[in-house]
Amino acid sequence: MRLISTKSAKPGTILAQTIYNDNGQVLIKKGLLLTEKMLNRLLNQGITYIYIEDDLTGDIKIESALSEKLRKEATHAIKDIFFEIKNTGLYDRSYLLEKKGNQLTSVIERIINEIVENEESLSLLADIFVTDDYIFQHSLNVTIYSLAIGTEMQLSHKELSEIGLGAMLHDIGKIFLDQEILKKPNKLSDEEFEIVKSHTQLGFDFLRKNTNTPLVIAHCAYQHHERLDGSGYPRGLAGNAIHKYAKLISIADVFDAVTSNRVYRDAMLPHEGLEILYAGAVNLFEKEMVQAFKKSVAVYPKGLTVGLSDNREGIVVRQNKGLCDRPVIRIISENNNMVTEPYECDLSKAVNVMITSCHID
Repeated sequence: MRLISTKSAKPGTILAQTIYNDNGQVLIKKGLLLTEKMLNRLLNQGITYIYIEDDLTGDIKIESALSEKLRKEATHAIKDIFFEIKNTGLYDRSYLLEKKGNQLTSVIERIINEIVENEESLSLLADIFVTDDYIFQHSLNVTIYSLAIGTEMQLSHKELSEIGLGAMLHDIGKIFLDQEILKKPNKLSDEEFEIVKSHTQLGFDFLRKNTNTPLVIAHCAYQHHERLDGSGYPRGLAGNAIHKYAKLISIADVFDAVTSNRVYRDAMLPHEGLEILYAGAVNLFEKEMVQAFKKSVAVYPKGLTVGLSDNREGIVVRQNKGLCDRPVIRIISENNNMVTEPYECDLSKAVNVMITSCHID
């Protein structure tokens, strides 16, 4: 299967990866011929990239970051607790979080286990969802990415469990905001942006009142928009004044925000999202954590067409664990001429060859 932009897909193209709604139900099943109506619907829902069947890539299989069963359970757990907290009276909210806490903890433990056991570099491009409520998928994705960073940094199991819960609840303050502002499809006014920024304080205030939730979890919600140079919010904290977990979650939060499908803008590819993190690796984000993230994530995911520095073009077929920007490429053209027999180039061995471009059209 090959990764292409939805805009460039033609009617009659065969979908290679199932597309789900935010309840985990099948929206468009893999193997179907895409019609013009289907493609327009996907574009209107903000789906930027899709996987299609392709003669050159029929043997390439894309694995989801989590098992389908666990992703469904995790999404439902997040939705259930967020909805119930939003619709419950103020007095009962802390009790509700206490009651649901074991469910979240169980889901986080299983996510940790799947990440540790997964031999592939992390890629969430395979998990394509059409959603009206970005916050639920975003909360899960940030949890997955945060735990991947923590695992690469060899943090203790206790730390991973706390990071997982902090990441899953980092945006819980948004459920107390005006949803019309959160879902506004165009640029926010200054006043609206200030309202959105208040989710950090609202999340902190809610979580710290729950005596069974470690205070550090509340600080994950409070500090995940703080930056090393003091340019973040809500308090403008800098350097070591920001908790380690919040620093880590902030990296996952930014990466998922720019690489996720949104109705009002195209998603970036992983290498573009990583460039944003590296640009801020001195002033905004902890360099060690950004490097750990790079080792965890598939910078160039399988099925992506790339151009090489020696005028060859190919398709990513495999990842090299720990060298996520040096995958194995199936060469399909040399100097703009299609090769008779495609062959592989392992960039972990061809050290003088660089990926110079990505093609999705």
